[in-house]
Amino acid sequence: MFESLTEKFNSVFRSLSGRGKITEANVSDAMRDVRKALLEADVNYNVVKKFCKDVTEAAIGAEVIKSLHPGQVLIKIVNDELTKLMGPVDTRIYFVSPGPTVIMLAGLQGCGKTTTAAKLGKYLVAKGKRPLLVADDLQRPAAIEQLIVLGQQSDVDVYSEDSKNSVKVAKNAVKHARSQGHDVVVLDTAGRLHIDEEMMTEVADVAKAVTPHQIYLVCDSMTGQDAVNSAKEFNERLELDGVILTKLDGDARGGAALSVKAVTGKPIKFVGIGEKLDKLEEFHPDRMASRILGMGDVVTLVEKAQEQFEAEEAAKLQKKMAKGTFGFDDFLRQMQAVKKMGGMKDMLKMMPGAGQLGDLDLDGAELTQMEGIVHSMTLGERRQPDIIDSSRRRRIAAGAGVQPNDVSGLVKTFRRSRDMIKAMSGGSLGGLRSLLSGGLNMEALSSAMGSGRKIKQRSKRKRVVRRRGKIKRR
Repeated sequence: MFESLTEKFNSVFRSLSGRGKITEANVSDAMRDVRKALLEADVNYNVVKKFCKDVTEAAIGAEVIKSLHPGQVLIKIVNDELTKLMGPVDTRIYFVSPGPTVIMLAGLQGCGKTTTAAKLGKYLVAKGKRPLLVADDLQRPAAIEQLIVLGQQSDVDVYSEDSKNSVKVAKNAVKHARSQGHDVVVLDTAGRLHIDEEMMTEVADVAKAVTPHQIYLVCDSMTGQDAVNSAKEFNERLELDGVILTKLDGDARGGAALSVKAVTGKPIKFVGIGEKLDKLEEFHPDRMASRILGMGDVVTLVEKAQEQFEAEEAAKLQKKMAKGTFGFDDFLRQMQAVKKMGGMKDMLKMMPGAGQLGDLDLDGAELTQMEGIVHSMTLGERRQPDIIDSSRRRRIAAGAGVQPNDVSGLVKTFRRSRDMIKAMSGGSLGGLRSLLSGGLNMEALSSAMGSGRKIKQRSKRKRVVRRRGKIKRR
């Protein structure tokens, strides 16, 4: 996410390191590079111009704190201005009583409205609501079937009709929701082009017929300025309440996220960060600014961890980690929690300084392979890893379909992690200590990545050997 922009920002900040004071000259040089980086990221020109002006005014003459470098001072200023640019925070959905609250989704063709409707439905269920998804996209072939399938996957009811009248379907859906006790209605309307007057009139007619309480424009963030221009056009016709940016995980530039609020005046409510139905996040400008500047997003990471760990279980894990007595069963539960949180790669993106870790990843296949090793252990071996000797490693490796060296690597990594946490529990942990209190052993999992990667690399080497027709095993 925004990798290109992050890299260029970091390059600018590094160029200021070692200077004793931020002056007009070095700020001018730095902002020239920042301006270029933002324009290359497809950020609106007027937005770039104002942003650079605001940063310059805030930065010139700022004294460097004794323990900091000028680059760090500028990072703070840029972070604050980025937060202002994308803010303020407004992730609330305003529910009415009596219901149902009607939320209408609009947007261009191919922006991901149908998937977003299902994601929003799943999000509302997690908030204790009983939503109804409405298949009101009557233009695109199979759109109704797609929403029905996604509704089944997210355990959300879907309303549909065999009709070509989108206004009629919307009105009937609201009546159905009221009679069946649904407290939220999510309308999935047809995709359209902002230059298509007939289609724009149709979506305006739907809005007039059901008077939605919230209208969200769904934008493909990867289209950059096109997303911003469409938002402006839709806002003039529908009076939007907010924007949902999709495909943000694939956006290396960030032009739409940085421009849409400033151009339309409408807040970004949610962002889609993946194809799965749980990949919809509330948008927090301060957290996004931190991600753009390579400072991670620990708050969101902690929230995700808390969702996966019961308070009682977290307390037990914390005691075990403090005593250094946690075993492979605890380790396995943590790996499974990582899967639910999106995987190690997604988590690392939210870690401060994650870019310095290089191309580290622990994908689903590698986690599965590590789970296989743990499952091949006896209960006694899981609880007391120190008893795993060479003969046990051979047996475990045979059961997991890996080499004994792979088992040895995982056991060594586990022991190092256990000893490290035991040592840290006696003093100030700093940094990621708050994550550990939530039951998530990040140090152990990060360290384990090396073992997982080696397993994968060995498997690749063995495949190459077989292709060459060699008998010798490595």
